[in-house]
Amino acid sequence: MIGAGPGGIAAGVKLKRAGVTDFVIIERADEVGGSWHENHYPGLEVDIPSLAYQYSFARNAKWSRLFAPGAEVKQYHIEVARRFGLYAHTRFDTTIAGEEWDESNHCWILRVQGGGVITARFVISAVGAFISPKQDPGIAGLADYRGKIQRPSNWDHDYDHGGKQVAIIGTGASSVQITPSIAGEVAGLAVFQRTPVWCVPKPNPVMPGAVQAVLGIPGVQAAVHGSALVVIDALLRVMSNAPMTVVRPTMRTVDSVAITGYKGLLRLMVKDPATRAGLTPDYGPIAKRPTANTGYLLSFNRDNVELVTTPIERFTETGLRTTDGVERAFDMIVLATGYNVFSDPETYVPGMVVGRAGLDLGKFYGEHGLQAYESVSLPGLPNRWTLVGPYSWSGSGWHAFVEMTADHAVRAIGEARRRGATFVAVRQDAHEAYHRDIYARGEAMRYYLAELNAHVPTYYRNSQGDSTYIRPSGFFRARRGHRRFPFSDYRFEVQRPTVVAGTPEAAPSPRT
Repeated sequence: MIGAGPGGIAAGVKLKRAGVTDFVIIERADEVGGSWHENHYPGLEVDIPSLAYQYSFARNAKWSRLFAPGAEVKQYHIEVARRFGLYAHTRFDTTIAGEEWDESNHCWILRVQGGGVITARFVISAVGAFISPKQDPGIAGLADYRGKIQRPSNWDHDYDHGGKQVAIIGTGASSVQITPSIAGEVAGLAVFQRTPVWCVPKPNPVMPGAVQAVLGIPGVQAAVHGSALVVIDALLRVMSNAPMTVVRPTMRTVDSVAITGYKGLLRLMVKDPATRAGLTPDYGPIAKRPTANTGYLLSFNRDNVELVTTPIERFTETGLRTTDGVERAFDMIVLATGYNVFSDPETYVPGMVVGRAGLDLGKFYGEHGLQAYESVSLPGLPNRWTLVGPYSWSGSGWHAFVEMTADHAVRAIGEARRRGATFVAVRQDAHEAYHRDIYARGEAMRYYLAELNAHVPTYYRNSQGDSTYIRPSGFFRARRGHRRFPFSDYRFEVQRPTVVAGTPEAAPSPRT
């Protein structure tokens, strides 16, 4: 297993429950939790209700707030890993630099950064959705800047930004949380915006003891969460099944009404008309990841906070210069410029994953587009499943959908073990049939992202113009597909011993 974030923890628990104990979780960091370990910037908290951001097998009734703070979410993952004994299976501070299929031995050879290899019969890739932060913000002159650079994924809390001149580049989810958290502490804050973000107020009350007691009653949290999933599932199913003659005008109308309504919200929350105009999106509310934070919009009413919409030309030694020639000096610049995301073909570096008959995952996705059977497996990558793959997000919290993709992988591995098979690969015809179906169901989403809102940059639409982030078939159909896929969709084979000079050569005994 590669990754000890939410997906790796889910898969580890599922493996143990299936009676599989011979496995190792490989983690590049020094602790479990994934993004919740790496990210600890000011203001970090979940952006969906906490009860929807947890495992079905480890529900927590003691969240301190409706939207739990980041430190609490990190601790939750640590406690789940401890409770289910995953630390004994985890190898920390280990980065996988490449994966190569060994056809003769039906196993994967994992190259470790810095030297060494790990051999595995089966591989579950649990590296997550936001694979790695973008180191290059795409702006010239970064190396010239002599002030303090802060990144949401590696925040230096020893640096005191109090009373300093600060810039934030980007207006995504991390910027929306950081901005109000530091606005009252700095002398000046300039928010450099390329694209306005949808941001609605998010009341975040303390969870009273009485509410925690009710949530602790067996079945209550599952019922509340399930009700929300029913609504989201219905919306996705309607969108994916409705004729495009209905979808197109409906989406245009919904976007228009939403933008008008958001302008009204901005009039209530932001005093300055020019700032309001700058904060107004000209695209639909789900064309980019929407955000929720009560303090973000209100921050722009402060005298020390400025919205800058003129594009940045370059970094300078002391700060930033915009395309209008204006130079601003900053003691600290926050690069809230995003991640390499699972739905982008560029994320898959050629040579990183090489499967059967030389199938290179990076080259394949670059030439043929992102695709995978039930979002988790490819015919040319035997014995390997990805927990967050093409067309995987089904409208739920992350934990719900990595649980069901983990169910898929563990179910396939369990059947291989039952049969004594050393080779498991989805059949080409099953893969192609699935991809045709899911691609057809995504027509409405492609229209919304690649036509109606084609002008807005968003990771919901990748560089190939496809919307491989979202699974349009809905949550419950996806869950059934992962838990009940026919074993006939896979090929199960038993390794034949390699014969050298007339003597059978035993294959290595790799780990799961």
